[in-house]
Amino acid sequence: MSTLTEVRKEFEKLSPGTPVATVRLLNRGTRAGVDQALTRLTAEGFLARACRGVYYRPAESRFVGRVPADAEKVVFELASARGETLAVHGAEAARQFQLSTQVPMNPVFLTSGKTRTVQVGNRKVALRHASPRELVLAGTKAGVALQALKYLGPLHAPAALHKVLAQLPREESEALRSATAAMPSWLSDEFYRLERRSQV
Repeated sequence: MSTLTEVRKEFEKLSPGTPVATVRLLNRGTRAGVDQALTRLTAEGFLARACRGVYYRPAESRFVGRVPADAEKVVFELASARGETLAVHGAEAARQFQLSTQVPMNPVFLTSGKTRTVQVGNRKVALRHASPRELVLAGTKAGVALQALKYLGPLHAPAALHKVLAQLPREESEALRSATAAMPSWLSDEFYRLERRSQV
């Protein structure tokens, strides 16, 4: 079976819009063969390039035609393929917990990799290098909650804490409570006070 056929079959297994990094396809042929297959399938319209090194099979909409790739999914696939840890930035985390209505013009993520900008379609996605401590619980709902609380800061986070915990499943809530070592002191103090009140 040719590399072209192998690569096509890999994408046919996935839902339209699912991004795939080129490096994940290297078990289907040589690097040159995979690159040629991706180029040909893109020229045929079967695939589209989300960004350098990431492709997807476009979904079709009767209203807008081809649906562009989801920028967040693309950067998470890119980071995962490179062995990087990625976390949602605090502003987006706060929005996901309905603690803020601000929507960043360009998405921002924290990464264990280098700081850089990734062009995904007509959107620029900023990846900012972060320390391991800043990436604790990355990839989990508890991690998103932690980023949201840190972003809100000592003046607003205490009031938001109950809202955040109410939206977390029990396991995620417990994971967040156990991550005090990764919190700024004002936030770990707030968790301490919360635990003391619950024991009264």
